[in-house]
Amino acid sequence: MAVAAPWVAAAQTVVVTVPGSATPVTGRVLVFVTRDSAPEPRFQGGALGANAPVFARDVNHLASGGAVTLDRTTAGFPLRTLGDLPAGEYYVQALLNVYTECHRADGHTVWVHLDQWEGQQMASSPGNRVSPVRRVRLGPGTVVHLELTQVIPPVTVPADTKWVRHVRIQSTLLTRFWGRPMYLGAVVLLPKDYDAHPDVSYPVDYEQDHFSLAAPYHFQAEPPEMVDSSTAGHRAWIINMRRGEGYRLYQDWSGDNFPRMLMVTFLHPTPYYDDSYAVNSANNGPYGYAIMQELIPYIESQFRIIRQPYARVLSGGSTGGWESLALLVQHPAFFGGAWVYYPDPIDFHRWALVDIYRDDNAFTVPGSPWLVPERPMMRTPDGQVMLTERQEGQLEAVLGTHGRSGEQQEAWEAVYGPVGADGYPVPLWDKRTGAVDHRVAEYMREQGYDLTSFLRAQWSVLGPQLLGKLHVYVGDMDHFYLNLAVYKLDEFLSSTRDPHDSVSVQYGRPLKGHGQRPTTTGDMLRWMADEITMHAPSRQASDAWRYH
Repeated sequence: MAVAAPWVAAAQTVVVTVPGSATPVTGRVLVFVTRDSAPEPRFQGGALGANAPVFARDVNHLASGGAVTLDRTTAGFPLRTLGDLPAGEYYVQALLNVYTECHRADGHTVWVHLDQWEGQQMASSPGNRVSPVRRVRLGPGTVVHLELTQVIPPVTVPADTKWVRHVRIQSTLLTRFWGRPMYLGAVVLLPKDYDAHPDVSYPVDYEQDHFSLAAPYHFQAEPPEMVDSSTAGHRAWIINMRRGEGYRLYQDWSGDNFPRMLMVTFLHPTPYYDDSYAVNSANNGPYGYAIMQELIPYIESQFRIIRQPYARVLSGGSTGGWESLALLVQHPAFFGGAWVYYPDPIDFHRWALVDIYRDDNAFTVPGSPWLVPERPMMRTPDGQVMLTERQEGQLEAVLGTHGRSGEQQEAWEAVYGPVGADGYPVPLWDKRTGAVDHRVAEYMREQGYDLTSFLRAQWSVLGPQLLGKLHVYVGDMDHFYLNLAVYKLDEFLSSTRDPHDSVSVQYGRPLKGHGQRPTTTGDMLRWMADEITMHAPSRQASDAWRYH
């Protein structure tokens, strides 16, 4: 498709209409612009997608038949404004991310997108409105009309199988906080021959991960179909890694000599992200209490799980890695150990490359007044920068105001940060300038979300309860620089006395990125089973479940 030279501005206007709505709608209208139609443009936006241009603005109580206009001044990503889009032929699509008014128990009233059991994915969230994809030529004076005629249908929860079961409960604690029905859930992977041995109880790996209705560790009984970057963008490597990992796990899990245990992935989306980070939060509400007091007791009442600390272990990577460590250090008497993979920042002196306590600006590196380098956020394992902190800030500012982008930086702000006077999360740094708010940083540390700082302050109490329970793995060239915070944790743990814990922290072979673990999921589970067996009250207790 021919596209005009980039110096010829399109200078177009896009008018988006909401037809047939029974009541006025509040939310954010986004327009996606792509050079191809597959997948639909709404799936090509974002930092980890195909980086397709997206432009957006809020709408408040937009009546049926009402319209919102996006013009050349409308902010966008990765282009600064709609007016910066080169003239040419494109595919365009509009999306309305619908907000709901919530009267929270803390006295604040906010408008947020309530998850519809899709994991805060606005492009596929039930109830959101989308327009048909149109092929248009954009140029000076062009006016494009899009109608939000389609409503995304409800999620279809996969059917339970002999291996996989799905759980969903309404949380009393979260419903009370948000003033709306709020839900928690889980996906449970059963051991081989679970139904054939009704008198046997099993240990459990509470695996932490992003929201997904798929089985833990992407378990799948069919050989995987791999995707390429032309259809999945930067996420292709993640998708392929998970699919390959999931099928290999099935081959191990269904074998005769594999240890028998359950795996459970928690589902706890919030109005700001697909995951609550499994802790209480001023912005998100009491998710930590809800998981520990509502979800886990329900799961352990429905499935034959050994309800003793030695038989409960934690694992997870990235977001799930942070959660595994947080759950262990907050509840050391409840869990028997944690296998922490490439965790989100666990020391806020290394929030990726930003030291949120000392750096005044997240976007640029202090140095020469003549040369001010941009600070990266994402790279390839060989060091090629893929995204900067400034670009991530620009994306989040476009996808949602008041912390409602559903993106990573604002997810952390919602979990760790204070509530603003308007009821929304207070930004850690300005999305336009990068100026860091050190009051927010100190709040995060004081609340215990900087896990290394928390461990340092509480080591005399926590140390004896954590001995031998912690295992950490990360690549030395993590895509998101997460290895840097692990170095800080490793440094602290190596210095501990009274007690000293020789924690297993492994970095693997050189040039390993996000997703680095020392071996297969099956082997990791074998290591967990060995440790559970070692701490079982008797050999007879472990023999009952380990192998049938």
